[in-house]
Amino acid sequence: MRCLEVGGYVSRAVICNRGAYLLEWSVSGKDIILPGDPDRPTWSGIAIMIPFANRVRDGEYEFEGIKYSLPRNKEGHAIHGLVLNEEWSVTSTSENSISLKHVLNHPGYPTELTSMVKYALVEGGLDVEFIVKNTGLRGAPLVVGAHPYFIASNDWRINTQGKALMCETINKIPTGKLIPFNLNIMGRREFDDCFLINGDITLESQHSAIKIIRQGMPYVQIFTGVPNAIAIEPMSGTPDAYHNGMGLTIIRPGEEKAFSFAIRVLRA
Repeated sequence: MRCLEVGGYVSRAVICNRGAYLLEWSVSGKDIILPGDPDRPTWSGIAIMIPFANRVRDGEYEFEGIKYSLPRNKEGHAIHGLVLNEEWSVTSTSENSISLKHVLNHPGYPTELTSMVKYALVEGGLDVEFIVKNTGLRGAPLVVGAHPYFIASNDWRINTQGKALMCETINKIPTGKLIPFNLNIMGRREFDDCFLINGDITLESQHSAIKIIRQGMPYVQIFTGVPNAIAIEPMSGTPDAYHNGMGLTIIRPGEEKAFSFAIRVLRA
């Protein structure tokens, strides 16, 4: 594994080949993302989740009449995709950007999948772009997600530009039902929940204020299980989308899909 640094004092990021993992991101010397640990990528930094985001129930699914098995966690589910610990190759770098590529071939997935991730430092923030292409011979289910942890003090507040709907869950697995939920008046509470949110999302606390802008990633997992940080995870589909179909994309041979999100620092 190696890590590359882009940017300078005003905005600086460190990205690792393993997992295309963003290890650090700071603005004017202040950390915006909780500094990461490549050995525990989904507990800090920004981890990349492809070809599924968060859980697949029981680590099994059926697609086009074929049953597939995925690696399982201690809960008995598959979690966080298949590329977290894989080496990505750097395809291009500049003073303020880096692009990485990975070709997935896994017995638990129906096809070969080629993924590109680009991180770009821009004025006032960070852009993250995904291009995923089916380079195999079969169609396949696809969900793309990212797992950023934002540093936040205890007075944090989330606001949404549009209406928020919470995914009803049983044992952290969405049932397929959406429930109206007003995130704007929630105050402090614990979350490990998925939401469908139309519009931008802001996170404010004494530490900083940031805005998240998404394209093709309408779902968001919010997780508060790490002290002094909040994970706000843009996703193209829900956890267990391989079963419930919520936000699921079917990517056909030769087809290419694009997703992106941007983080803008309103106050550092």
